[in-house]
Order: sequence, then structure tokens, then C-alpha cells
Amino acid sequence: MNPFTTVSLIPLAGLTFLGLSGCVTTERPASSLSIPAAWQHSANTKALDTGALTRWWKRFDDPTLNQLVAKTLANNTDLRTAVSLVEESRAQRGVTRSALLPSLDGSSSAQKSRSHDSGGSDTSSSYSASLQPSWEVDLSGKLAKDLQAADSDLAEAQENLHALQVSLSAEMADAYVSLRVAEAQLDIIKRNVASSQETADVTRWEEQAGEGTTFSTQQAKSTLEQARASIPDAEQAIREAKNRITLLAGLAPGALDSLLARGSDIPAPPATIATGIPADTLRNRPDVRAAEYAFAAAIARTQSAEREQYPSLTLSGSLGLEALSTGTIFSPETTAANALGNLTAPIFNGGRIRENINIQTAREKQALITWESTILTALSEVEDALIAIRWTNSRLNILKGAVDSARQAEKLARLNYKAGEIDLLDVLTAQRTLLSLEESQALAQGSLSSAHIQLYKALGGGWSK
Repeated sequence: MNPFTTVSLIPLAGLTFLGLSGCVTTERPASSLSIPAAWQHSANTKALDTGALTRWWKRFDDPTLNQLVAKTLANNTDLRTAVSLVEESRAQRGVTRSALLPSLDGSSSAQKSRSHDSGGSDTSSSYSASLQPSWEVDLSGKLAKDLQAADSDLAEAQENLHALQVSLSAEMADAYVSLRVAEAQLDIIKRNVASSQETADVTRWEEQAGEGTTFSTQQAKSTLEQARASIPDAEQAIREAKNRITLLAGLAPGALDSLLARGSDIPAPPATIATGIPADTLRNRPDVRAAEYAFAAAIARTQSAEREQYPSLTLSGSLGLEALSTGTIFSPETTAANALGNLTAPIFNGGRIRENINIQTAREKQALITWESTILTALSEVEDALIAIRWTNSRLNILKGAVDSARQAEKLARLNYKAGEIDLLDVLTAQRTLLSLEESQALAQGSLSSAHIQLYKALGGGWSK
């Protein structure tokens, strides 16, 4: 089964080599990989909006996030390296292409001699110049296959650049969500500290008035200090998230503090995403296309190795110019030319050509396996993100109700304690429960946003030509 006609979903230019003819001796590897017709965990089959996916982060409606992603795509050091790799691959293609063209070398020399005899001395000078053109005629098509491989290498490098854009835009968005989650946690902790401080003050006043006990005062103080102990962890998480953000943006730590200081809530994901069908995603994912181009390059290199078995023809010549003075060097009488055609064919090479074909064939199979693995990873990533969104939504809905109830319970516990109807332990338990549920809610909100980010990434969003 031919993977590019039966399994492949992306028609790439220049892949006509799969309809092989002539003297090719190896069998092209085939794939039995099948692509599902729909996602298992999404009922949304609306066609994928690749235009909207290009700048998907704008759907979170957070101006700070928009600026951060823009800075990342402009300044990230890994991205700049990927751009340089594309330039290198383009230059390498130019080197490969030059082998198809004639070459011309030139040389010149000058000689002066002096002779002595009885009548005196005589000085003479001679000059020569020559041009040596040569051209390897691509009889077998080997050089054309080398160029085809170089074309695929360049296309792969460009797709790798696009894949990095996808990855970095998602990584920056995820880092920004982590920052806002840590800030939300710190805010929750500080509110809990304030509440615990109020309870501790009440118990201390009651003890001083002879209406309370030292045990109750120490319990309240312990709860207060436990809440305060969580502040350094939250502040550390905030600083580390900021450093991660500046690193992704290609900047030094602290460079974005003023931008990040504009506090905002955890970015809320959009209500719906058009996921399309698996075929849409595979067409839009640059890493899948990069793997496909790598497979194309491997096939072309195998075919180039096969063509080393056939004769090669080199045409060469020379145009020589010699004269006794510079004034006559270009006269017709001083010109001499010759031409030569050289046809060579391998007869015995110790199995080098055959083993090189085997090497390239093995690499071709490896490239096919990598292509299959990339497709399976792409499909799995989308399904994982859809699962995360569904179940995180369910968890978040439950937590919202739990937080509302815990908030009411904590308020009632404080009122009942002041009225002498319950013990202090009930108040402290209600406060700890509320803190735990509010933190869980903040984490779930962050997880939901991160799941949407991972879905956008899995769908191939975040790159443009």
C-alpha cells in the first residue's frame, strides 16, 4: 500500500517519484496506517478554521497574552535558530543544484628568461592563459535525485520552523496561565490569612476577657501561621512563571515585569472550538508535513544511491592562449583548444554501492516509521486535549457548587461561633475547607485553559507562512 496515495492526507509537490519506472531495484516501503473518520471525544465536526487557528490566542481576549505571544514569535532564541537552519538548508540546496550546471576554471602564468653570450644578454617574456570548462552530464538522473532530496530537506526545515512556532505560542500561553493561577492562589491565601487573623484576634480577646481558653487561642494562631506558610510557595511560583515567560520571549529576567504587573484573571477559554475531522488536523500540522518531507528526501536519496550503478559522462575541454607579449596573447594565432568526453562506469567496488543502497533503504524505512509515529502522536494529542476539556469542565462545575456552599458554611460558622453555638474547631474546619476548595477551583480553571491551549496546539494552530 502506498502511504502517499492511500494513507497520506497531504499532497506534496514533487512526490511523483512514487510512481517509479525504469531501473530502480528496491521496493518502496508501504504503510498500513489508517486514519479515523472522526474524533472519539468530540461531536463537533465543523470544518477546521485554519485562519482563526493562526492566531488562536486572541480568542482568550487577554491583551497581555497577545503581546507575550507576539514577543515570543519575534524574539525567541530557538525560533531564530530555526530560521537560520532554513537559510542553511536553502544554501545547501544551492550547492546541490550547482552540480547540475557546467563549471569553468581559469588560470594564467607569466615567465621571463635571460640568456648570456659573448655579445651580451637577451631577455624574453612569455605569457599564457587558459580556460577549463567541465560538465557532468546527468545520464542516470542521480544529480536530479540529489536535488530532489535537497528540495525536500528545505521544505522539511521550513515545516520544522512552523512546528516550533506552534509549540512556542502554546508554551508561552501555558506559562502565562500558570502565572495567573499562581497569582490567584496567592490572592486566595491572603484572603484566608485575613480571615484566620480575624478568628485569632477574636479568640485572643476572649481569652483576655476570661471567656475563652488558651487552647482555643493557640489553635487559631496555628491555623493562621499555617496559612501564612503557604505565601512563600505561591510567591516563588509567581517569580518562576515570570522568568519562564521572559525566557520564552528571548529576554532577560525582569524585562517584562511592568507588562506582567497588570493583574488580570486566569484567561478564560472560548466556549467552543471547531475541531473538524482528523484529516483536517493532519493537513494543518507542520510536524506531520515535516515528517512527510523527510520521507520524501529519504526516498530520493535511495534512488540517488541506486543510480550510482550506471555510467556517468563528464565533458571537459580547454582553451589555451600563449604569446611572447601581452599585446598578442589574444590573437588568433596564439589560441589552442581541445575537448574531451569521459564515460565511466563502475565495474568492481567491493560492494560499496550495494551497501550504500541498503543503508539508504533502511533510512527510508526509518523515515516512514517516523512519519507514522508523528501521525499517531498528532491524533493522540487531540484526543487527550478533548478528554481533558470534557472532564475538567465537569470537575469545574462541581467545584463551583462546592465553593459556594463552603463559602456560606464558613460565614455561618463564624456567626454561630460568635453566638456561642459552636466550637472554634468547627470554624477552623470550615475555613480550611473553603481554602482547599478555592485553590482547587483556581487550579481547575487553569487546567481548563491549559487544556484548550493544548487542543489549539494539537490542531496545528499558531503558525503562518
